[in-house]
This record gives sequence, C-alpha cells and structure tokens, in this order.
Amino acid sequence: MNDMKEQVMKILEELRPDVDFAKETALIDDGVLDSFDIVSLVGELNDNFGVEINVDDLLPENFNSADAMVELVTRMQEEG
Repeated sequence: MNDMKEQVMKILEELRPDVDFAKETALIDDGVLDSFDIVSLVGELNDNFGVEINVDDLLPENFNSADAMVELVTRMQEEG
C-alpha cells in the first residue's frame, strides 16, 4: 500500500472508526459513504494533501473507494 493510500485510509478510519476499511473496497456500494460527513472528509483530504477539492469534484466516482480518493488527490496535486 502506498503512502498516500495509507494516509487516506487513516483519515477514513478516524472519521468512521466503526468501519473496517481494510475490508471495504466500494464505499458507495456498501452504503458506507452515505453516512460520512462529506464536508469533514473533503476538509481532511484538502488539509492533509494540500489540495483544493471543490463542489465539481464531489462526484460519487471520486469517493467510491480509498483508491478513487487517492486518484482524485493525485490528480488535484498534478493540476495544482
């Protein structure tokens, strides 16, 4: 697991300690993402990775899994 994915997993685990994210791959499919405070999640991603995720990025496919979040953050860093 790469460093960024480990950081994303840590953020997810801090925000939702009741979910075993090692077993959850598709957050939306499992209904996990529905119970997230998306503002907190985006804020944590922005703060931890120095990116600016905005409303246009709040698409389900960008948050469907930790891997998708890593891809979004990586893309935002490259564009930044």
